[in-house]
Formats: sequence, structure tokens, C-alpha cells
Amino acid sequence: MTATDRSLELVNTAAQAAADKLAHDVIAYDVSDVLSITDAFLLASAPNDRQVKSIVDEIEERLSKELGVKPVRREGDREARWVLLDYVDIVVHVQHSEERVFYALERLWKDCPELELPADAKATRGKAQEHAELRAEEDDAEFGEPR
Repeated sequence: MTATDRSLELVNTAAQAAADKLAHDVIAYDVSDVLSITDAFLLASAPNDRQVKSIVDEIEERLSKELGVKPVRREGDREARWVLLDYVDIVVHVQHSEERVFYALERLWKDCPELELPADAKATRGKAQEHAELRAEEDDAEFGEPR
């Protein structure tokens, strides 16, 4: 079994919304062969809680406006460290960068086919690493410790 056209449409719209809100490392997997509860997982991350919320809000708004769907479940709002949006056909995970590294969902789903995403979403790959390196350089400069 493979992801349906509907789930691909949802994934692409959500991925574009995430990219537009400057999400890091947007990636999607076709999990339809290993899970019966959904067709695809979309993962995205951000370096702070406020941006996680912003990405989640944009995904919800776009999917509602453009495709007429609302999540059947939304979890993780309070802390905005990891928000899950369940649209039945797809599940969206927007994580704080630290949670993304710690939980490493990509490792769980690495054997599942990666889904093709819009160019803007693909361009987010490696952004978390770039951000971490930039922060480390800024911290070193602030505390006078050369790299």
C-alpha cells in the first residue's frame, strides 16, 4: 500500500506551510505499509517554542482554508515543545529542535519511503544544524571562547 493522493495533498500543503514559517528539516515518510492508522508522517522543527506554535498555527490554517480539513486531535500545545496534529490521513509532528534530536523520529521511520516535498520544504534540510552552529559561535563570542 502507498500513501493516497489525498494524504500526499495534505503532506505537501502542510510542508509548504511549515517552510513558509521557517521550519527546520521538514521531511515526510510514507508509513502506510507499517501503520494502519495513517498514511504519512510529516516532521518539522524550530529552535524555539514560539516558532513551533507559529508553524503549527500556519499548518492548521492552511489545511483548513485550502483543503477544508481540521485535525481530529491536537496534542502538546501548552509547552510547544512537541505538537502533534492528527489529520487521520497524515500526522504532523512539529518539535522544538532539542526534542527533535532527542527523540530522533527519523530513525524510527528510516526504512519507510521518504515522500517528495515542495522545493521550499526541501530547502529546510540542514537548517537546524546551521542554527546550532551559529548559536555556538555567538555563545563563544559572548563568552570569549574561540572555537
